Amino acid sequence: MPLDRPNTPKLDSFWMPFTANRQFKAAPRLLVAAEGMHYTSADGHKVLDGTAGLWCCNAGHARKQITDAVSRQLATLDYAPSFNMGHPIAFDFAERLAAIAPGPDGARLDRIFYTGSGSESVDTALKIAIAYQRAIGQGTRTRVIGRERGYHGVGFGGISVGGLVNNRRVFPQIPADHMRHTHDLAKNAFTVGQPAHGAELADDLQRLVDLHGAETIAAVIVEPVAGSTGVLVPPKGYLERLREIATKHGILLIFDEVITGFGRLGAPFATNFFGVTPDIVTTAKGLTNGVVPMGAVFASRKVHDALMTGPENAIELFHGYTYSGHPIACAAGLAALDIYESDGLFTRAAELQGKWDAAIHSLKSAKNVVDIRTVGLIAGIELLRARRRPGRARL
Repeated sequence: MPLDRPNTPKLDSFWMPFTANRQFKAAPRLLVAAEGMHYTSADGHKVLDGTAGLWCCNAGHARKQITDAVSRQLATLDYAPSFNMGHPIAFDFAERLAAIAPGPDGARLDRIFYTGSGSESVDTALKIAIAYQRAIGQGTRTRVIGRERGYHGVGFGGISVGGLVNNRRVFPQIPADHMRHTHDLAKNAFTVGQPAHGAELADDLQRLVDLHGAETIAAVIVEPVAGSTGVLVPPKGYLERLREIATKHGILLIFDEVITGFGRLGAPFATNFFGVTPDIVTTAKGLTNGVVPMGAVFASRKVHDALMTGPENAIELFHGYTYSGHPIACAAGLAALDIYESDGLFTRAAELQGKWDAAIHSLKSAKNVVDIRTVGLIAGIELLRARRRPGRARL
């Protein structure tokens, strides 16, 4: 299809996110089209999309089923608010999500709160956790616990529980503390799946309980597989231990599945893949196959129902977004779910994992490769850092 604009736009006005703007604009790399597993660059080259966009285009690009669903919805109802009003497709999508929600049959986290992104999902989950504790008479529980090297988006809540230093150093934060990360290169290098060593690191949560008092801690949040920091897979027994300690002390456990949700590990969610059920799960990205910005927070009935008290005409949670449950996003999400289910994409990674592991780990002997970590269809390849060149790796 011919483009209706030149491939060389003026670059000055767009302040790009997470980008060295001056460097990029001196030598721009522009993508102008996408289909299937490939982008088309401005100079006409096909580029393999090896990262599924930003971990979000799980079913590939330009899926006609999603495009048609979005087009129909645009012509029917382009926008409607979700504050004290509703529109059917938001409820339809929630029912579909509830049917595949994280957790085992009979205990799925099947209460859905819509957001506009993964960052919004994390801040929403933290607010729900604090509101839950207050609703059950635990109003002193306002502290949240994250983990070193964790990434939970860029809202003030997300950077507070996050553990990537550059995301945190400039900005004020809410009361939070951090467990150690689980990366142990000396003991767990070149592991396929979950590493054998490191379950005891979950005891950091107990240490923080001992330090602050359980009565001050509302929730602990972790990525089941830490993605943005370089693919850190949880050691065997680690998530189970976190669940045990959180339950013992009345702390809500939140899994950030913005990356791992919707089939990336070979199960609909990492919750199911690892067999550990949290109280709240955050999602986004693959929720709509990346077509329309949207996120969703999955909450247990225990958490949801604790807030459904007081007068029936009272607002239970003073929180939400203009675009919560946006009809266009819901249409894209429903079509994406249809594709995930019809194409078997929730479990495809499990079918391909053996070949994937063998191919990626064949690089073990390559120059300057110091570690390879794989799980599902995710891989992290760690390179030896270049001396006197911060942020660079030897090639």
